[in-house]
Amino acid sequence: MSDEKILTTNFGQPVADNQNSLTAGPRGPVLMQDIHLVEKLAHFNRERVPERVVHAKGSAAYGTFRVTQDITRYTSAKLFSQVGKETPVFLRFSTVGGELGSADTARDPRGFAIKFYTEEGNWDMVGNNTPVFFIKDPLKFPDFIHTQKRNPQTHLKDPNAVWDFWSLSPEALHQILILFSDRGTPDGYRFMHGFSSHTFSLINAQGERVWAKWHFKSKQGIKNLHPNDAARLAGEDPDYAQRDLFNAIEKGSFPQWRVCLQVMTPDQADNFQWNPFDLTKVWPHKDFPLIEVGVMELNRNPQNYFAEVEQSALSPANIVPGMGFSPDKMLQGRLFAYNDAHRYRIGTNYAQLPVNAPKCPFHNNQRDGAMRFDGNGGAAANYEPNSIPGRPVESPHHREPAWALGDVTADRFTHRNEDDHYTQPRNLFRLMSLQQQQLLIDNIVGSMRGVTMPGVVERQLAHFTKVDTALAEGIIKGLKAK
Repeated sequence: MSDEKILTTNFGQPVADNQNSLTAGPRGPVLMQDIHLVEKLAHFNRERVPERVVHAKGSAAYGTFRVTQDITRYTSAKLFSQVGKETPVFLRFSTVGGELGSADTARDPRGFAIKFYTEEGNWDMVGNNTPVFFIKDPLKFPDFIHTQKRNPQTHLKDPNAVWDFWSLSPEALHQILILFSDRGTPDGYRFMHGFSSHTFSLINAQGERVWAKWHFKSKQGIKNLHPNDAARLAGEDPDYAQRDLFNAIEKGSFPQWRVCLQVMTPDQADNFQWNPFDLTKVWPHKDFPLIEVGVMELNRNPQNYFAEVEQSALSPANIVPGMGFSPDKMLQGRLFAYNDAHRYRIGTNYAQLPVNAPKCPFHNNQRDGAMRFDGNGGAAANYEPNSIPGRPVESPHHREPAWALGDVTADRFTHRNEDDHYTQPRNLFRLMSLQQQQLLIDNIVGSMRGVTMPGVVERQLAHFTKVDTALAEGIIKGLKAK
């Protein structure tokens, strides 16, 4: 018996001819009874799902996370329960502002989103390659992203919108300086760090909470592209980062990241110079040094890009026992927005897709919805409480301890300047070498040259002057040279 496979329709019927449509005679019109033709064309018309509004262009791989240091004093999460323990992971890298077909080397932050398939459910660490972001309130996020997309009339990228918004949002300065530095164009995905950026919390077995930021330090080191090389590659190989990651893993050159934590106690948070939950601020390492946790390695490429990368769905809302959220406003907004985006983009049952589904047993009362393909809960009850033996029940001992909210802008925290948008960017600028400073200035000048809206350049220069006069004067000199 031959091992040759027979081509079939979606419903298993053998296809007799996949080269010619059925027609009324050799030159006649195509017949509607050619069900194979209709099926192929109808499916082809529906092969694309809506692309992500942000982080549309991405690459991903599978791997493992291995614990190297004991952090059980901070968290009871089982994936950290013992040194040497390994957890499978899936990591999706991405650009932020570009469309699905955009260039990997564009000047843009890079998404750094990891799904840990733990024994207590999935933990998604959805961050970027920068420790801060442009805004600190989710109310401004749609407006900010609109400035990064296309002008509604010209359908062209719009430097007027970009710099008009930034000049009216001084909290963006910290991220602007990172974006226009050499780190704004990383050399692929293997040679950059990752950050949770947000503040999360960890809870130990005694119910004690600490605030935490996650850091993923590239063991390959940091490599960035000169703007000229980034522009050249955008034309010659717009999929440069995807190619580099895939080929490295295929050849057995498995990239690794050192996984670290910064930890802040509630008392330290109360006395911190800045709001510790402000996404535009960092926690200085001299005050909150990195604590090593483990090593993450990527060692397996996806077999099908659409099924495993395009349909992957990660959200900061996905945490496990021993972890918690924080009063970070941007985080709170993302806890809703990400899962809602997935429900719209790939359907209400997106969590069943193999790349998204947990590897541990799970029980819920969710039923029905489009594309339900897992048995839909069978005959089991879909409500709770119920009196059925063996039913899934709630687990009160997993309840998260409360944190004090209160008024964080007055009385208790009068030592904080919530509008200090200049100190940390100034510190960053002065850490740069003269060569890095000049590259930063040149990159900003190149972007601002496209601004024609009256008052925008002057307003932005006033912010740069407050960061450092050398920064502002360098930009002014560069703009006059045009």
